Amino acid sequence: MRDRLAVEDLVTAYAVALDDGDWAAYHGLFTADGRADYRSAGGIEGDAGRVAAWLAESLARFAMRQHLIVNRQVRFGVLEHDTGDTARLRADYLNPMRLAGTAGSAAPDLVCGGRYDFGLLRTADGWRLREVVVQEKWRRLPAGPPGTP
Repeated sequence: MRDRLAVEDLVTAYAVALDDGDWAAYHGLFTADGRADYRSAGGIEGDAGRVAAWLAESLARFAMRQHLIVNRQVRFGVLEHDTGDTARLRADYLNPMRLAGTAGSAAPDLVCGGRYDFGLLRTADGWRLREVVVQEKWRRLPAGPPGTP
């Protein structure tokens, strides 16, 4: 149970780092060889440092981000060469975002949803992300005022 809570806390820290734009914290959640894959959402795949730099640039245009990660399914001991210290967490996400300069708007400018697949490894410093794969399933831009395309 303790490991499950620690793994879920790590995924929550991931969401908070994305929402707060804390890219040092984001990078620190990964193992030294950790990787992330955002290609299904129009992004890149690479090591955590490279991906953190890309996220910092790509998400800077959004003044508000809120990653809601739900329906978490945790399985322990499922990565290759398991030594008893690995886990996989699969979860759905909903991510509304608001562009900078639209703070008075009631609706987000972009909402997307999909599924995360997290591969985790227990390290001397606790659980860390070894891989993150984003599977964006849908994206919605809100309709403009009546009469606009």
